[in-house]
Amino acid sequence: NGCFKGRRDPKRKPFTIVMPPPNVTGQLHMGHAMDSTLQDILIRFKRMQGYAALWVPGTDHAGIATQIKVEEELRVKEGLTRYDLGRDKFLERVWDWKRQYGNRIVEQQKKLGASCDWDRARFTMDEGLSKAVRHVFFSLYKKGLIYKGSRIINWCPNCVTALSDAEVEYQDKPGSFWHIRYPIQGEEGRYVIVATTRPETMLGDTGVAVNPNVERYKDIVGKKCILPLVNKEIPIVADAYVDMEFGTGCVKMTPAHDPNDFEVGLRHNLESIRVLDDNGKVVEGYGRYSGMDRYEARKAIVADLEEQGYLVKVEEHTHNVGTCYRCGTDVEPIISAQWFVKMEPLAREALRVVNDGEVKFVPDRFSKIYTNWMENVHDWCISRQLWWGHRIPAWTCEDCGEMTVSETDPTECQHCHSTHIRQEEDVLDTWFSSALWPFSTLGWPNESSEDFKYFYPTDVLVTGYDIIFFWVARMIFSACEQTKRPPFHTVFIHGLVRDDKGR
Repeated sequence: NGCFKGRRDPKRKPFTIVMPPPNVTGQLHMGHAMDSTLQDILIRFKRMQGYAALWVPGTDHAGIATQIKVEEELRVKEGLTRYDLGRDKFLERVWDWKRQYGNRIVEQQKKLGASCDWDRARFTMDEGLSKAVRHVFFSLYKKGLIYKGSRIINWCPNCVTALSDAEVEYQDKPGSFWHIRYPIQGEEGRYVIVATTRPETMLGDTGVAVNPNVERYKDIVGKKCILPLVNKEIPIVADAYVDMEFGTGCVKMTPAHDPNDFEVGLRHNLESIRVLDDNGKVVEGYGRYSGMDRYEARKAIVADLEEQGYLVKVEEHTHNVGTCYRCGTDVEPIISAQWFVKMEPLAREALRVVNDGEVKFVPDRFSKIYTNWMENVHDWCISRQLWWGHRIPAWTCEDCGEMTVSETDPTECQHCHSTHIRQEEDVLDTWFSSALWPFSTLGWPNESSEDFKYFYPTDVLVTGYDIIFFWVARMIFSACEQTKRPPFHTVFIHGLVRDDKGR
């Protein structure tokens, strides 16, 4: 009957809530029901108070989760992979899947009685929202806030994609510390001992670092040692990064597989050699280890080190291991060419609006979680090795090798005007589009949109505490950068519904 329509009325004050868009991958759960109930109470209360109340519903395309679902269905029902179909045909299948199942969530919410304006339901890959994504990518790129570079990133060998820091969950896991002898070149019987929790990465060692203040190591700095099993000379460098109190005070350097080693490698000009492929297997060129899974290679390498007299001792050691938030696989840090958002300039304004009280967290203690993350934020890796999602709007010229980044699809290279251009294969992190949700759903980037002018900024965001980094922070810095205003004045944080095992 149109009771819940959000109507613009110059005589009345607007009150806007945007629904955190549930993923199209499945059915609603108890958490969605609670989240919707809290929003429903607020919006009905404001409606009865005489506000022009608008509650905008919608769904998220959920890049990794949706692609995995469709690939699984293909494999089980037809014995095919996405590569058998090719990109275009596979994407047709995903859209079919979305049409079949994506609507189920909306129907469930209607059954719950959620008083949204259902005529305004949006999807993160709608034409309008896709246009907003292109616009933001292009404007950040022009300002130098989006760049492509080879950096250490979090990689999931199971989902076969890069992950941002926020998508890695850390767990304490039992492991071992393997102490290994690295003989010093030309000094019979002399060696350094390094300790590592990941012996499989030693195949890619390109140096050994010692602390410059450790007396016993001073005379070996600048010399070379022999990398066991690979039988290659690698330099010994001095760097204050090495903790004198931890392990042996001597650290193997694998710049292509560890973020700290990567930084040390840059300072000392160490080579970066990637020894694990995208599926977590040892690359070609390493004899019998090549083709082995990383954990299989670990066992084989430890056995060979022991047999050849390089293994000194093994200690039990519990350490913090990063795992993929989607599938729980241990994340592999690898060096990879990816796209990043430069966070430091964007975080400044996003911190200010919370510190100055323009955006309030309820309960207030959650603002500390937000500010702590924002103050220590790293550049955001936004490229994903998927097919489902917003494809990165960058084209490489096959003739001059230069890159063209454009808001609309170009027909030629902007540098040499060749028509032989190839678009990036990767898509954007799902959170890149949902970061624009409070304004892209109201007609932005068309600033003259009547809805945008009347209903934006929105008023209250209602969400769980688990999504503060993923989504809340990204909406705040995106809105401050793109619209010059915070996206809402209050973030109402509720708890999570858990089972008897705390899941």
